[in-house]
Amino acid sequence: MTPAKHILVVEDEAHLATGIKYNLEAEGYRVTAVGDGPTALRFIEKNPGVSLVILDLMLPGMSGYTVCESLRDAGHNMPVLMLTARTLAEDRARGFDVGADQYMMKPFDLDEFLSRIKNLMRLQGRRAAPSAPPSPPANTFEFADAKIDFATFQVTVRNEPVRLTHLEIKLLRYFVENEGRVISRHELLENVWQVQGTMVTRAPDQFIRRLRKTFEPKPSNPRHFLTVRDAGYRFVAAGEDG
Repeated sequence: MTPAKHILVVEDEAHLATGIKYNLEAEGYRVTAVGDGPTALRFIEKNPGVSLVILDLMLPGMSGYTVCESLRDAGHNMPVLMLTARTLAEDRARGFDVGADQYMMKPFDLDEFLSRIKNLMRLQGRRAAPSAPPSPPANTFEFADAKIDFATFQVTVRNEPVRLTHLEIKLLRYFVENEGRVISRHELLENVWQVQGTMVTRAPDQFIRRLRKTFEPKPSNPRHFLTVRDAGYRFVAAGEDG
């Protein structure tokens, strides 16, 4: 029997944490709930099998932003679904900036919430499958010294394995599928982040810097992930001077 996927809920409102835990357990997940950021970080370090984190933004002592950023800095790439009652676009933008995969406003619709959890779990399952059968050619791509398997989330650069988050893989695949074409930030926000393209956020720029740091021999002088002034970005597999 396949063990249940383990979800960590980080929420200081006890009644909401209890409700989330109840509904997720009814869907067959194993759920642990904690009420603050430091406890969440310690729990993840001791329990590497956590598949997904549901993270409240406003937590006592340590904000959800700091928790998410700490997870990414420590190399944890499980999906993070951020919850908040704050309505400003800047808050959502900052959540994406620190590495959140999805963002939901409180109060939220239960069916939509469960649907997002299932989608994130499906992506995490593909990413974490080390013994998956060989992928069809459409799911693999090579450029420069990099090899990417989009089905298993396995990436090597100069024969060394590297770990990418779900959003980094999704952004990379979008560039690969649109190689050579100038892609605007508006288009990236709508098709990769799945938010309104008019949102004010540095997320695309930060994530592209991460891709450059991972794949470019000289990130400060990129040859593959190029900036097109006043227009957007362009991916060139063969490489050219930016």
